[in-house]
Amino acid sequence: DPSIGPKEVISIQLKALQKNNLPFDDAGIEQTWEFAHPNNKKITGPLDKFKKMIYSKNYKILISHQNSEITILKETKDKLIYKVIILTKSKEKYYFTWQVEKVLFEGSLKNCWMTTSVSSPKYIGEVI
Repeated sequence: DPSIGPKEVISIQLKALQKNNLPFDDAGIEQTWEFAHPNNKKITGPLDKFKKMIYSKNYKILISHQNSEITILKETKDKLIYKVIILTKSKEKYYFTWQVEKVLFEGSLKNCWMTTSVSSPKYIGEVI
C-alpha cells in the first residue's frame, strides 16, 4: 500500500521478525518477504531461499530480538537509508544498514516503499 511510509515498512518487518512464529511458524519471515522490493526478490528469492537466508548467521539475530531502534542516515526522493540497531535475545547489540526504495515501475506495487537491501550486521557490544 503506497500509504505505508518507508520507516513504517522497516518497523513492520522488524516486529514481524521479533514475533516470527505468530500466528504460524515463520509468519514473520513471510511478512518480511512481502515487503521485499521486486528487484531484491530476484536476488534473495524465492521464499524458501529467503527463509534460509534469514536463518543464516548474519540475519538469524533478527528473529525474536528484544527491541530495535531506527534512525535515518540518508534520504532522497525515492530512496531512504536507515541505521537499524537491534538488541538480540542474548543482550548483544548490532546494527544494520537498511535501504528502502519506492517501486517506480507500473503495476500493483507502484509507489510502494519496499526494502531493497539489508547489510550484514555490525557488532556494537553487549548490554548488561
